[in-house]
Amino acid sequence: MPKVRVDNLEIQYDVVNRDIGFPRLEFRTGRLAVILPKGKDAKEIVEKHKTWIGKKHAEIIKATAKSKEKSLDLSRTVQDFKISSLRRVKLVSEKHGFSAKSVYFRKMKSKWASHSSNGNLTINTYLRFLPERLINYVIFHELVHSVERRHNERFWRIVEKGFKNHLKLENELMIYWFIIQENIPKNELT
Repeated sequence: MPKVRVDNLEIQYDVVNRDIGFPRLEFRTGRLAVILPKGKDAKEIVEKHKTWIGKKHAEIIKATAKSKEKSLDLSRTVQDFKISSLRRVKLVSEKHGFSAKSVYFRKMKSKWASHSSNGNLTINTYLRFLPERLINYVIFHELVHSVERRHNERFWRIVEKGFKNHLKLENELMIYWFIIQENIPKNELT
């Protein structure tokens, strides 16, 4: 198992080769994954981003500890969640000039939602277990992608207009991600 040393800590990572243009690092399940185009070397990428890896690893350790203090809201049904989410998408879109061509719901194993380049919004049904404020934030965040595709400075300025506390909410989403990982049977997460 490959490892990277960050300060006095050895962090294991998985290497995943895919048909992609650019390498990326992910901590979506709490474990570092180095996603590489075929033919690229993982060690070079990992060494280049050691500082980010160390920072993200520390955030994940804190989030995992905080996840013990929170619980999932098991009262919301999938149907209630879909109805309220569709209402929220319509309201936010009209108020802010955002758009979603179609809205889909499905279990997603690596993100809360996504907004495709052709305008489709997909919402993770596991989001129904989270507090309303986080559901509202995720929907707003994804709809911002209808006017700015990338997570660049402009994107975060727009997000901040709707949610001044977006950094806190992003941290809470990470905490809840680990709660989902621990409480939903593995066969349901795929």
